Amino acid sequence: MPEKGNALTLQAFNLEFHYKVLPYLLSAMETPAPKYNRKPDWLKIKLPKGENYLKVKGILEEQGLHTICVSGKCPNLGECWSAGTATFMILGDICTRSCKFCATATGKPLLPDANEPLKIASSVKELNLKHVVLTSVDRDDLPDGGATHWAATIRAIRNECPGVTIETLIPDFQGKTELLDLVIAEKPEIISHNLETVRRLTPEVRSAAKYERSLGVLWHIAASGITAKSGLMLGLGEKEAEVLETMDDLRKVNCSVLTLGQYLQPSLEHLKVVEYITPEQFEKYRQAGLDKGFRHVESRPLVRSSYHAEKHIPQNR
Repeated sequence: MPEKGNALTLQAFNLEFHYKVLPYLLSAMETPAPKYNRKPDWLKIKLPKGENYLKVKGILEEQGLHTICVSGKCPNLGECWSAGTATFMILGDICTRSCKFCATATGKPLLPDANEPLKIASSVKELNLKHVVLTSVDRDDLPDGGATHWAATIRAIRNECPGVTIETLIPDFQGKTELLDLVIAEKPEIISHNLETVRRLTPEVRSAAKYERSLGVLWHIAASGITAKSGLMLGLGEKEAEVLETMDDLRKVNCSVLTLGQYLQPSLEHLKVVEYITPEQFEKYRQAGLDKGFRHVESRPLVRSSYHAEKHIPQNR
């Protein structure tokens, strides 16, 4: 506020207030405050409990192993661990990429633990698992992207636990087919690589991955004769037509298993949820995927890549 007696300054202040400040205040009064974007009831998560949950937790802690269940803040942790299952995350818990949807820590990873493959195999045996899901952080710092470690882990499980089926949820290995072939050579029942989102949103959502490169990875997997699987997060602002287009792109590269789930914001630093997709819309997408030729489609709000993964093996249709 200008000092009293300074008529010129007072007049300037009144003009400034009348033409700039007052319209802003009136506009703010007329515009309703945005509603808080609360999670709908269908996204309520059960708290983890039970003897099996404690057993899984204890074994993982004893072996010093990581899971995407914890690092990725998976909403199904309680259900899966209580059922005696977990998705093992190899090659540490620090990722070299910084995707804006992912809760996994980003930074400079430690060197791979040479004993990790045997630790994983020992845990699989102790948990008496029939189906195992393996995933990893991206290790762009390693010359082979961690592919050799991947192969060693699969071999260790095969040797220690004959008859166990394996799904591998792999990174893109920067699209290098010779690295993909190291995993393919171990013949896991399913090799999964997630597109995560539609083409338009990929640059915003995924820090280094490319939409076309990921499709190429899936094409190479399917061409090897191994079941190719992928997954999408919904609620990031994609349109229905874009989801259906992405399904078409996946079918063109012979991807036969698809998972669709609701994106949930891990922290304030991550991408915000644009929309909560209804269970009815998820069911609509499930049916659309089946109509397009996918052999199996998991499509519900809390679905994640490894949710009910044992159902995705071809002989368990």
